[in-house]
This record gives sequence, C-alpha cells and structure tokens, in this order.
Amino acid sequence: MTFVAPAQRPGREAELARYRLHRNSPDDAGYRAFLGRLVEALAPRLQPPMDGLDYGSGPGPTLSRMLEEKGHRVRLYDPFFAPDAAALRRRYDFITCTETVEHFHRPTAELRRLDRLLRPGGWLGIMTGMRRAGRPLRAWWYAQDPTHVCFYERRTMLWIARRHDWRALFPRPDIVLFRKPPATDA
Repeated sequence: MTFVAPAQRPGREAELARYRLHRNSPDDAGYRAFLGRLVEALAPRLQPPMDGLDYGSGPGPTLSRMLEEKGHRVRLYDPFFAPDAAALRRRYDFITCTETVEHFHRPTAELRRLDRLLRPGGWLGIMTGMRRAGRPLRAWWYAQDPTHVCFYERRTMLWIARRHDWRALFPRPDIVLFRKPPATDA
C-alpha cells in the first residue's frame, strides 16, 4: 500500500470542504450506474432481507437506497455526514465501502473496526481505484484528489484478506469482495 504522509494530509475542515463539492444524488442515473457495479457484484451473494451498513455513505446515501430496493435493511455511517455512533455498536451481514477506503487516515484501525462489525459469514464490499504495480503515482488521476491518502493494489487486498482470515474475490478491477468465515460449531 502507498499512503500520503500524515503531515501532507488535509485537515478535517479542508477534507469536508472537498466532500461538499461532490454532487452525488440518489436521483442521478450516472451515479447509480457507477455504484451499480458494486451492487451487481455483491447482491447475488446476499439473501434478502439482510442487515447491512453503508460505511462512508457520504452526503447523498445512494448505495443504501439501491440495496434497500433489493429487500435489505441498510444503516448509514459516515464521519462527516452520518456520524451515527449507534450504527457502530451493531453487527451486519454485509458492509459496503464505496470510494471510502482511500480516505482512511488509519486503515489498520478502520479495517479492524469493519471486521468487528461484520458477522461471521458476512461480506465486505469495497470499491476503490486500485493502483497497478509500476504505475507512477504522480501520473495517476486518482492520486490527484488530496483527500485520497491510501492507495491499494490487488496484492494489498490479498494481504488484508490473509490478515483478517477473509476470502477475497475480485469481480472487477476496482472491486474486492471480502468474505468473513462462517462461525464454526464447536
């Protein structure tokens, strides 16, 4: 993983100002199509009704609506736009993080939190730009967003899977689905 040094990261107010520039609306067909790539990969693995968490939902919670349309119950958590601490005291059958993990200032702690929030047998769906090995970071448009502070490669995601004892699937170049092992009967 490549990451931006803490001293070079934007402060909370600068980060929020950048997020407020986003115009992501549940009524925007293009935005729904963009998020639909994760829904298409994740939904066949879910049996409605399941409980999910849209982690990093942003100001216009679109993905949650799309999953609710498929019969699921979805809670929201976003440190800026939906800072619902109660959402972090439950466990979920699935968690989605679309265009979120690249913003993590403390990725190890955030991934541990997601593991705690995920029930055994649950799914974690992540959509993020994946860096290709050998691609110069400065030439990659994704790295130009000052709020993007962590850049993952496929091998990073495989390392994360091993660390948490998850299984990793890569249905698209920018999507990884992690499966937490089901509980075993002792």
